[in-house]
Amino acid sequence: MRKPRRILIVGGVAGGASAAVRARRVDETAEIHVFERGPYISFANCGLPYFIAGEIRERGDLVVMTPERFWSRSRIHAHVRHEVLSIDRVAKTLRVRGAGGVERDEAYDRLILSQGATPVVPAIPGVDRPNVFTLRDIPDMDRIVRFLDEEKPRCAVVIGGGFIGLEMAEAFHHRGIHVTVVERNPHMLPLLDGDMGLLLEERSRRADFSFRGNATVTAFTEAGVDFADGPHLAADLVLLSVGAKAEVGLAREAGLEIGVTGGVKTNGRMESSDPHIYAVGDAAETIHALTGARARIALAGPANRQGRVAGTNAAGGKLIYPGAMGTSIVRVLDTTVGFAGLNSRQAAAAGFSFFTSMTRDFSHAHYYPGATPVVTKVIAEEGTGRLLGAQVLGEGGVDKRTDVLATAIAGKMSVFDLETLDLAYSPPFGSANDPVNTAGFVAGHIARGDVASVAPETWRGGGELLLDVRESEEVREYGSLPGAVNIPLGELRARVGELPHGRRLVTFCQKGQRGYLAACALHGLGFEDVANLRGGFLQARLNGLCSGGVEAV
Repeated sequence: MRKPRRILIVGGVAGGASAAVRARRVDETAEIHVFERGPYISFANCGLPYFIAGEIRERGDLVVMTPERFWSRSRIHAHVRHEVLSIDRVAKTLRVRGAGGVERDEAYDRLILSQGATPVVPAIPGVDRPNVFTLRDIPDMDRIVRFLDEEKPRCAVVIGGGFIGLEMAEAFHHRGIHVTVVERNPHMLPLLDGDMGLLLEERSRRADFSFRGNATVTAFTEAGVDFADGPHLAADLVLLSVGAKAEVGLAREAGLEIGVTGGVKTNGRMESSDPHIYAVGDAAETIHALTGARARIALAGPANRQGRVAGTNAAGGKLIYPGAMGTSIVRVLDTTVGFAGLNSRQAAAAGFSFFTSMTRDFSHAHYYPGATPVVTKVIAEEGTGRLLGAQVLGEGGVDKRTDVLATAIAGKMSVFDLETLDLAYSPPFGSANDPVNTAGFVAGHIARGDVASVAPETWRGGGELLLDVRESEEVREYGSLPGAVNIPLGELRARVGELPHGRRLVTFCQKGQRGYLAACALHGLGFEDVANLRGGFLQARLNGLCSGGVEAV
């Protein structure tokens, strides 16, 4: 009779817990142990900001699995407050310190590392002050909640405008605290393209919720936060969210290969450089599903799926992890933004020749109550129209559009496929042409070259006649591009004689559609050199082509 396979897992939460339960399903006879340094074997770390905000009422709801439930449901030995001190790859043992401080060796046939990442704490004077926090686990959450309840801070500064930073900024705001988000980059959520990041900032700004970009913090003091360029920001509470560093100390000391991204280098089976040891989650380096480049994507979804693959293979099965695209979503007050695939910067770095388009639509039929604007930006490959990335922003319906576009990217679909994509429609839920279809229409026009167009991200003009085809009331309310001539679309055909034939014409409107229609009409009327400004005045403004104006859809 075969000796039961012994599988040890270092770290619980998403990757480790998923690996454990999957290994049990594959091999009922295996002896499976999970060692967790903290007091919780598996908890909903993505839910921590929402408990701090008060949206999740019961603290116990964050505890996904207890050692008792692990044993009763899956016969998995879960050890909390057990720290793994070292790995002996030759003897295939772990040195473990238990809750009472007693050390022992644990033998393994297969080992899975799921240690996650720790928040980066920069060496800034005052960073150890009692009102400066990071958030990684439930004990961190408890400290923040205790401070909020006892000290009742009135103003908070969140250092870092990434996902966790924005979620925590929203949580503090939800509790009635004035919040300033500080970011060293020019805009919120650096994963977004600049125009979408600026739009998120504009949509989120309130009297009690502000943003400060291009900022370098120099000190935390009793009064608040100091910056290299001033001025000082008052702060009763500071939350650090400037990145996370993969926990690879054990792996490095054991001689495992560490990848270029700082995670344990793995192959498609989630094996490390030692075929008996796997790595998953925030501490693992895998590949980007689109580019094939080495990547460390610290998100719960990939961690769970990597754990499933590693657990299967450690238990004798065969699964391959194809990599991740980093599909993600975050809510900031009334605005939600979703991301899938590559942004423009990543697409350029990966060597793609690409174009972008931005469309503005409604979350559902405009005549049904409650419709709100949805802005969709797609990044597509020149020539083929293949989807490379998407960013979606709005108050409602962002999640489903992001997921549809993520699926399309994973399926190697093109913008032409989006044009005919058959999506569910009823007035409370969408439109006959969904925002995803509309994004496909506009990007399809660009890809086919139906009408010449210019991209506001890169175009700066050079002798063209700018033709603003909006109504005069719009021009007065929102402003226009410098030097533009205003002829409303409805008057264009009657006034076409006012336009010169020997000069290039660049048409634009508020969002892009009327400018496109004007370009089509002018081309049909014999004007040979006509181009439409993609995304219209609103996207031009987000890319710094004009001054003033406010967002309107």
